[in-house]
Amino acid sequence: MQGKFDPRRSKKDILPQHNKVNYLDAVIEEAVEWWLPYHHLMTVIGYGNHETAIIKNVETDPLQRFVDLINYRANTDHKIYTGGYGGWVNFYIGNTTSKVSKWLYYYHGSGGGGEVTKGVIQNQRQMAMIEGADIIWMGHVHELYAMQHSVKSFHGATMKPIVKDVWHVRTATYKEEFEDGYMGYHVEKGRPPKPLGGAILDLTFYREHTIRKVNTSIRFLTK
Repeated sequence: MQGKFDPRRSKKDILPQHNKVNYLDAVIEEAVEWWLPYHHLMTVIGYGNHETAIIKNVETDPLQRFVDLINYRANTDHKIYTGGYGGWVNFYIGNTTSKVSKWLYYYHGSGGGGEVTKGVIQNQRQMAMIEGADIIWMGHVHELYAMQHSVKSFHGATMKPIVKDVWHVRTATYKEEFEDGYMGYHVEKGRPPKPLGGAILDLTFYREHTIRKVNTSIRFLTK
């Protein structure tokens, strides 16, 4: 965020190891070293508005450079893939004749979120245009919550009507921007303190008699 074209840049926030003429290279290389021990745990990394802004203003793709470099340094059969600003992930167990799955739609997010609504109104907008998702996961507005939205549907195999619960998850950030409220980009924009942390999606696959099922739960990782 300390790049030449970032309106939030501040010299006091530049870490010593990044205070170089090739600032973006230094950030990417340190990120690769930090994440390299966890390479085997990552499968898809998606874009956010910070990455797309760098593509637009600096004409380099920091996310793709990160993915290429960490895959090269790891030198294993496991590969991390570059996802889009939004996309689908399917979790399943079983085979083509008998399987149970959960579909997750992720979208980095848009808009400002709002001090009152916390971005929750956007969940309903997603429900109006996304079909088939069991979990809809967003970020962007630096809020942290999970809620369920229930809809009427039908079971594909039995063709029986069911009530389907769609999880809406919103995860925040690990960057503290408000601090003591004294000064800074976040404070000058009138933005409030925001929660810090992420979330873990737990999917438990099990069999009840002859039917495969899956339970969904969300665990928050907070400051």
